[in-house]
Amino acid sequence: MTPTERAYLRIDECLSIEAQVVAARDHAFACDRTCLYPGGGGQPCDDGTLRLPDAATLGIASAHAEGDVIWHVCTSTLPPDLAGKRVQLEVNAARRHALSRYHTVLHVLNTIALRDYCGWITGAQIATDYARIDFKLDGLSPALCAELEGKVNAVLQEDRPITAYYLGEEEFLQRGDLLRTLEARPPVVNGKVRVVAIRGFDAQACGGTHVHSTRKLGHFSITRSENKGRINKRLYVRLDPTA
Repeated sequence: MTPTERAYLRIDECLSIEAQVVAARDHAFACDRTCLYPGGGGQPCDDGTLRLPDAATLGIASAHAEGDVIWHVCTSTLPPDLAGKRVQLEVNAARRHALSRYHTVLHVLNTIALRDYCGWITGAQIATDYARIDFKLDGLSPALCAELEGKVNAVLQEDRPITAYYLGEEEFLQRGDLLRTLEARPPVVNGKVRVVAIRGFDAQACGGTHVHSTRKLGHFSITRSENKGRINKRLYVRLDPTA
């Protein structure tokens, strides 16, 4: 099948899109394009709604990528003649926004951790009301956590715009400064790597979703830390839900 156009990568935050169904099986279908994020990099996939040509709606429980094709899994049985039809896809906007806020603040945190403490990411998991991130660090103390909190919040208060652009794979391979993880590598789509930039602060390769400005993140706090081995440290973080 033709690769799915990933409309969710648009910086104008595509939350609804008309698409053509190209394949259907059991409770799952694929379209020529989608606004649902299929998950990756510690960020869960989107959920949402499928609006059929007769205006009936079905819930979309999840989305996932199989190669270059994104499949959407519905909560109920699909019509038998769905393939070839024009449909409307809609993202659960509140959940997407919550996940995007946490993904974005982890960019700020991981940049400071690497820049100031040589802390490389070894793992991350994002939820709608908190996130956790693991770093390769020699030591982690309450004083260091307080320093990280203060430095992250200083960036958030500066209201920096967040944009995205693409680099060819060969050019990306020459840019080690765009990496934040020791082992995982960002997705290459159509020979290109997406870079998310926080103006005047950071740029890093990433295929996830983000807010448009650090102003939308509110206050950041580290709620707990754990030692997960001699040099692997885990931080649990939260953002002010009212921002």
